[in-house]
Amino acid sequence: MIKKPYLLSPGPTPVPPEVLQAGSRPLIHHRTSEFSEIFMEVTEALRYVFQTTQDVYTLTSSGSGAMEAAVVNILDPGDKALVLNAGKFGDRWSKICRTYGIAVREIKVPWGSDIPAAELAEQIDAHPDVQAVFSTLSETSTGTVYDIEGFARITAATEILLVVDGISGLGAMPCPMDHWGVDVLISGSQKSFMTPPGLAFIAFSPKAWRSVETSSLPRFYFDAQAAHNALHKQTSAWTPAISLIRQLREALKIMRGIGLEGLISHHRAMAEATRAGVQALGLDLLSQIPGNILTAVKTPHGLDGVRLVKLMQDRFKVHIAGAQDPHKGEFFRIGHLGFIGGFDIITALTALEMTLGEMGYTDFEQGGSLSAAQAIIKENWI
Repeated sequence: MIKKPYLLSPGPTPVPPEVLQAGSRPLIHHRTSEFSEIFMEVTEALRYVFQTTQDVYTLTSSGSGAMEAAVVNILDPGDKALVLNAGKFGDRWSKICRTYGIAVREIKVPWGSDIPAAELAEQIDAHPDVQAVFSTLSETSTGTVYDIEGFARITAATEILLVVDGISGLGAMPCPMDHWGVDVLISGSQKSFMTPPGLAFIAFSPKAWRSVETSSLPRFYFDAQAAHNALHKQTSAWTPAISLIRQLREALKIMRGIGLEGLISHHRAMAEATRAGVQALGLDLLSQIPGNILTAVKTPHGLDGVRLVKLMQDRFKVHIAGAQDPHKGEFFRIGHLGFIGGFDIITALTALEMTLGEMGYTDFEQGGSLSAAQAIIKENWI
């Protein structure tokens, strides 16, 4: 029997055919006018997605490389940072900062919980000597989204820089960098950008750039000033991932054709359909404020959450994601990000019903998740 695989992880996400095809073209040299034209086209399109007039730098790395670049380009040894830690990737901000000798203070909450802007304001009032606040737009380990606009209103009135991990959120949730006043915004290719993993993006506000010019933390490959100087020569500082950048150009054409408002609306519909489906099965959501990127679902009592994810993958070829340490097995994550359509959601829910049934969880109406999701998909069909 032919078993077609379906990718519904929070990343990597499915890649459109025209983007895949762009990666198969013969290589060109990166120090040529042909590549410079592609590179600058991509840079301009990234400004559109970031909603900024500032330069957006493309790094050959995963999103974690952009996280490290954000830290080493704006801080000095011994500086103080306030990290909003609500999951695996908030925790990663803390780990990167501590690696470089930054004094870290955390607002730490249980996974899936909200962090109100008022709590950030209280912490800044109590510790006004912090140089930067590190946050996430969408915490990929839980699917929870955070009030970046509210955070930015607080930091804008100070010299404190707001650094935002938009790796999974940008392109699927609102985050207009300039309008909201985000100082450093990062993202990655393998999420809403519908491109294979391997590229990361970073932009600095004028306020942040002043810190870039004076920062004394060690850096070489992730030196923003080297990236800046190279970009103004219409190239990259180091050997770029030529094929990935060609693929990104095709993906950005699709994104601009749909428009940011349309992309966000599409992702919202996919998220609402997914959540309606899993709740129709009597399952509980993990996140207090779930976003458009993924849906984290608590594993039913008595079931093995690790086995659930593996069974969906091995038997039904539907690839979702499990919970990460230290919560492995407690919940699972269904991605609805990037090149995902309504029928992908229906497929995922069908596989989930079949998996739950095989594991002995039958306290739901067969097909109930599909009916609930279909109603939302049909309502949003254009």
